[in-house]
Amino acid sequence: MPKRFLIISIVIVAIITATITAYYMYRPNAARVLKFRQWINNPASHPDWKLPAGTQCGSAPFLFPTDGFVGFLWGDPMGRLHRHQGIDIFAGTDVGITRVIAAYPGYLTRLPEWKSAVIVRVPSDPLEPNRQIWLYYTHMADRYGNSFISDEFPPGTSEQHIDAGIFLGYQGNYSGDPSNPVGVHLHFSIVEDDGMGQFKNETEIHNTYDPSPYLGLPVNGYENHSEVPLCDEDE
Repeated sequence: MPKRFLIISIVIVAIITATITAYYMYRPNAARVLKFRQWINNPASHPDWKLPAGTQCGSAPFLFPTDGFVGFLWGDPMGRLHRHQGIDIFAGTDVGITRVIAAYPGYLTRLPEWKSAVIVRVPSDPLEPNRQIWLYYTHMADRYGNSFISDEFPPGTSEQHIDAGIFLGYQGNYSGDPSNPVGVHLHFSIVEDDGMGQFKNETEIHNTYDPSPYLGLPVNGYENHSEVPLCDEDE
């Protein structure tokens, strides 16, 4: 009996700890997350919260890469020890419908094993011309890995020059696990160069840049706690 009581006590403590941790992690951004949930449940209820592909906010250098609501921001907590390293843009449609376009010119690579992703090398960062950056686009496949990437960029494509606005593919829900697909969206991130002409590991936030100044949008989750990310009307 004491052993069983001990096990139950440990489980209860673990649950309470996890709940408290989640509360304090997500509490600052609760107002914004609530708006996202409202929108994703009924996108037609707030059409003004959705940005169209190709939008350019003020003097920001990048085009918005797809239609949708920016649901998760750079720096948003995505678990106890993980921060979101890019932005997730949800169209509110089914897979294979919503177009994805290039946010900026560069040189596109699609590794042979990539089913849903491409990465674009930008030799001269428009905000910091002395450095090279990489633009990563992913989730462009269905739950089974059937790719929605444009036929112009088959697996193994390397350093193919593209212009801003060119069609890259469609939003999908590929996660790598057919039994656990993600919601239909585009994940977009700006990745650091390793100093030797290659991109760093995109899954770590310290290897990425805040997309806010590049898009002219408040997409920094450390700073934006309640706003729907939209262009500044004064620009």
